[in-house]
Amino acid sequence: METCPHCLDWQRRLDELQAQVERLTHANEQLQRQLDEARRAGKRQAAPFAKGPPKPHPKTPGRKPGDQHGRHGHRPPPEEPFHECHDADLPADCPHCGGPLEETPVDEQFQADLPRQPVRRRFRVHCGRCARCGRRVRGRHPLPTSAATGAAASQVGPDAQAAVVLLNKHCGLSHAKVAGVLTTLFGIPLTRGASAQIVLRAGQRLAPAYQEILQRLPQQDWLSVDETGWRVGGHPAWLHVWVGGQATAYAIDPQRHADPLERVIGLDWDGILVHDGWASYDRFQSAQHQQCLAHVLRRAHDLEEQAVGRAAVFPRQVIDLLQASLRARDQFRAGRLDAAGLEQARQGCVGAMLALTGRPRVNAANELLAKHLFGYTEQWFTFLEAPGVPATNWPAEQATRPAVVNRKVWGGNRTEAGAEAQAVTMSVLATCRQRTRGALDYVSHALRGLVASLFPKPVLAGANQ
Repeated sequence: METCPHCLDWQRRLDELQAQVERLTHANEQLQRQLDEARRAGKRQAAPFAKGPPKPHPKTPGRKPGDQHGRHGHRPPPEEPFHECHDADLPADCPHCGGPLEETPVDEQFQADLPRQPVRRRFRVHCGRCARCGRRVRGRHPLPTSAATGAAASQVGPDAQAAVVLLNKHCGLSHAKVAGVLTTLFGIPLTRGASAQIVLRAGQRLAPAYQEILQRLPQQDWLSVDETGWRVGGHPAWLHVWVGGQATAYAIDPQRHADPLERVIGLDWDGILVHDGWASYDRFQSAQHQQCLAHVLRRAHDLEEQAVGRAAVFPRQVIDLLQASLRARDQFRAGRLDAAGLEQARQGCVGAMLALTGRPRVNAANELLAKHLFGYTEQWFTFLEAPGVPATNWPAEQATRPAVVNRKVWGGNRTEAGAEAQAVTMSVLATCRQRTRGALDYVSHALRGLVASLFPKPVLAGANQ
């Protein structure tokens, strides 16, 4: 039986159209993947700190009118004694008309300025020898950071070394810029290599304080955790940060997984873990989990913007539900909602989430979000059960920002020793701020070998009686 020529022609055209559809489908998938990667890259911490285009009608800059406008720009007169007192004498004649001047009550002005002259010290180290064992003994003053003499006798003081650590690890200045600051502003000549050696020495001296911080983490009621990309010696690594109510710790590890946190707090830790949903944290089954609401809210907003027609209804419902839970928390903090009302609000949010995400969705993106929300239903609203717990992992994300600044400047650490010093010094500086302790003084004392406890035991009433 012969095949109809028209049928062959239609079959050929059908095959061409099918091949074209396959090519277009493949191209569409590639473009969609590239678009998703571009969106994720724009939200990574490695991207510039941008908040999008400017607002069309921004608020007027400057202070708010009235008494509740915040801190004043001027400062009150200092109470401590003055190092210098100067008089601004009247001119001999009036500068406007040349007439004689009659002096009126004196006005006062106060000024605080940088000390441009460094404090230069000389230590006379007394030496002796024991008459019994014959061993050599040398005196040690509490101010030097090293007992070296001879070729290494000229050293940088402890306060200047502590300033190097803060400028490098907290302010994000490179070692070359740190050396430039000390040389230009304070007249203390310093090289880039000396700045790096100071940071390494600080990491070694602060190691006991770092261990104390790590020992405190398992005692925290909640921990906010996050991680960001890092490099050690040019190789990819991850910088982990763990923030509790009283301590902050950093660790640098080749992998992103939660093994470093497991080594510190153990799998049996039963506190509340606040994180961004990284699956590696699911291993802490004894802990309560608080999934970050900010992450899922951004995801829902993105879906709402991209959705067409009725597909935008579901992400809007998710946004409304999560924002309602945050309003319940704010009402509790303001005293407009008691504990029983807060628990009722939590149960209502959990039930609403189950009802919203329990049925399948036609839209693939909505279905993926619904499965994610449904799988962690209880974990979205732990902050309503424990009002002191943050609803997002914002504390950990804030704690990564000094590290992100450092990464933008030099990309990470060159050596394992530098990575260890990075984790130690940043942990101590962040914990000092939490404990309202002066970081400069603490690091300065540690460089002299005086490492005090960051968590001193409270003195009990009547203990010395």
